[in-house]
Amino acid sequence: MLDIKFVRENPDIVDKSCESRQNAHWDREKFFELDEERRSVIAEVEKLQAERNSVSKEIGLLMREGKKDEAEAAKQRVAANKDRIAELDARRTEVEDALFDLVSRIPNIPHESVPYGKDDSDNPEVRRWGTPRDFAADGFEPKAHWDLGPATGMIDFDRGVKIAGTRFYVLGGMGARMERALISFMVDMHVKAGFKEWWMPVITNRETLFGTGQLPKFEDDLYHVNPDLYLIPTAEVMLTNLHRGEVLDASQLPLWYTAFTPCFREEAGSAGRDTRGIIRVHQFDKVEMVKFAKPEDSMNQLESMVAEAEAVLQALELPYHVVTLCTGDIGFSACKCYDLEVWLPSYNAYKEISSCSNCWDFQARRANIRYKDPAEFKGTRFVHTLNGSGLAVGRTMAAIMENYQNADGSITVPEALRPYMGGVEVIKPEA
Repeated sequence: MLDIKFVRENPDIVDKSCESRQNAHWDREKFFELDEERRSVIAEVEKLQAERNSVSKEIGLLMREGKKDEAEAAKQRVAANKDRIAELDARRTEVEDALFDLVSRIPNIPHESVPYGKDDSDNPEVRRWGTPRDFAADGFEPKAHWDLGPATGMIDFDRGVKIAGTRFYVLGGMGARMERALISFMVDMHVKAGFKEWWMPVITNRETLFGTGQLPKFEDDLYHVNPDLYLIPTAEVMLTNLHRGEVLDASQLPLWYTAFTPCFREEAGSAGRDTRGIIRVHQFDKVEMVKFAKPEDSMNQLESMVAEAEAVLQALELPYHVVTLCTGDIGFSACKCYDLEVWLPSYNAYKEISSCSNCWDFQARRANIRYKDPAEFKGTRFVHTLNGSGLAVGRTMAAIMENYQNADGSITVPEALRPYMGGVEVIKPEA
């Protein structure tokens, strides 16, 4: 969430930011209308309070002088004054709530280093690692993971739809084992790098989702458990809100957290996109990274988070590239974001497998997460929060299946994953 004072003093910057994000907008006229009314109400209340205090003193003097009728009239003025203040206080609450709601829907300001662009086609490549496999040189046409999965018994789409509905699937045999192996492999890598592991609930409340920016804007993308509880869309929500309402000590920063959770998304508005396979589904597993950092260190922490996600892909020897998200593609809460996209032969293209974002103080202001550093400044300041996938597990499995497939339909298990698979080296098609 942006600072209301910042919005008041920099409306042109907010205009430019929303314009650069293509589909974002804010009601500038309504903001200043509410802001002016708020300040007008505050001024009138302060005036009435001063009058009340003055008349209250006058009442005492009148009583001592025996002027009971005048004192009674003054008391009536104080009572009327009190009623008017109560009305104004109620109106102030309404106005401030409306102003807060308006500002809470304004997206973050992109960092100055974020390139301008309309959509993902304008995301510049930063670097790439590995070379996509030349299947023609290997003498066969590669299959998609939605064909390899059923053939090996790793993925069953029909039974997933039968027991849950469209865009659900079940994993069986080596598919279930690989999912579990990938989760442990990824978490272990992050823990070794210095992240603290957490085990989180998968149900959360409105306050928590507001803190990271999912509410109120993205309510349609969330699964409701009841009016006030939701299934989590990512562990970022839970890890970031661990410190909601807290004041951290500067000596604790940066904090590095990681967690595996199932994730649940309605995928509202994504009809027709990646409908085959397990790339875009309603439930998936993900290992998440979250950081809390000092403002002057947050961009360095973003780069190290990207490197950590890359380390997982490199250990699995999966070709990928890194792109910087342009203004038209960057997420609501992010001020800068990198996407890691893994090579998928079925698309003959790179597909997103991780997004790593620096949210600046946008989430920290919503969740009221501050830090203190008495040696550097008085009071408290907002921390910077960062989050990144480390990685999306289902997409990683799809990438392994497609990139490590063999001419006979079998799938070679990446060497780094074999200790987590009980030493299994090759997954063969079912007879």
